[in-house]
Parts: sequence; structure tokens; C-alpha cells
Amino acid sequence: MAAHPAPAPDDCHSRLLSAAYETFLEEGYRASVDRISARAGVSKQTLYNHFPSKAELFAAAIHVAMEAMLASLGDAGRNLNLRERLIDFGVRYRSKLLSPSGIGCYRAMVAEASHFPELAATFYRSGPQQTAARLAVALEEAMHRGELRRDDPEFAVTLLLSMLVGHERFHVLFSGEPAAEPDPAAVGRIVDCFLRAFAPEAPSLAAPRKAL
Repeated sequence: MAAHPAPAPDDCHSRLLSAAYETFLEEGYRASVDRISARAGVSKQTLYNHFPSKAELFAAAIHVAMEAMLASLGDAGRNLNLRERLIDFGVRYRSKLLSPSGIGCYRAMVAEASHFPELAATFYRSGPQQTAARLAVALEEAMHRGELRRDDPEFAVTLLLSMLVGHERFHVLFSGEPAAEPDPAAVGRIVDCFLRAFAPEAPSLAAPRKAL
């Protein structure tokens, strides 16, 4: 499971959050408070002193998961060309979403979204929606520079993100097999398909004038 910053040993609140993060991703909302408190090395009463209810603890743990998921989803350096930037983004995007913690977070949010609709909406706005919006800006800029053909950048983002994780996430979720290690060559094939689909249109040549 993807690691996140280790809490200070005397920070009870952080230990509880870390234990809840790991346990909820492994077991979902059905995880017992007793198991979480034992994992944190504190009593159940101490847990309730910090988090009055299991629902509040779950919400706090999901926020920790969100921060871990988005920690390295920024754009690549501007010194790279468009293809290199998209491959760099794609490798990091797949490594986060298809990691054990990424799959666990996705499974937990889908399972509990109907019970925590506001939390699910906040998670979406703060995570996937922000990532898509930043990528849309980058693709729109590439369209203006003539590196991609003019099209709806939001449609282009939907297509690219689906190509990067769509089917493989279903495979990991239901087959029980872990995702393969991030492979720049495999991501490069996906990016090349995307770039071919949005290749700039060739300039039309004026028809030659007939001789009089």
C-alpha cells in the first residue's frame, strides 16, 4: 500500500488517522473502531475523544487518502515537449490510481458514496475534477499552439484519462490481480494513440489556377 508521511510517535491524532486510513482502505467502512484503535495503539475511548463518531473518522481518513492520491499529479516540467509531458503525467497518474491505496480508496468511495454524498462530492471536486481541469488547461494551450487540433478540451481530457486507467482499473478490481508496474513504454503507446486522434489538421492547399 502506498506510504504517506509517518506520524510523530507522540502524535495520537496522527496515529489514529494513519491507522484509519490503512484500515478503511483495506476493509471499507465496515472496519471496526476496535481494530482501528488497536492498530493505532490507543484505547477506543481515546479514539472517540479525537473523533466523536465513526463517520467523522471515515471522513477524515478519506481526506488523508485524497491528499496521498494527489501528491504527485501535477504537470510535468515545461522543458518537455507535449508527448513527453503527457507520458510523464500518465505514468504518475496510473501509479497513483492503480496502486493498492488508489484501488482501495476508489472501492471505499464507491461503496459508501450513497451514505456520505457530501463527502463523495467534496472528494470528487477536490481530486478527480481538479486533476481533469488542470489537464484541460494544458491541452487547450496545446491546441492554441497548434500541437493538437482544435476540439473540446474537456472531451479530450475525458478520453485521455479513460484510456490511461479505465479498463485496467476494472481488471484490478475484479480479477484480484495487482496492476503491473508503471511502464513508460505502455503509457507512450496510449499517448501516441491519443495524439494521433487529436493530430493537427493538415493545412488545405489552394487549388491551382487554370491557365487562361
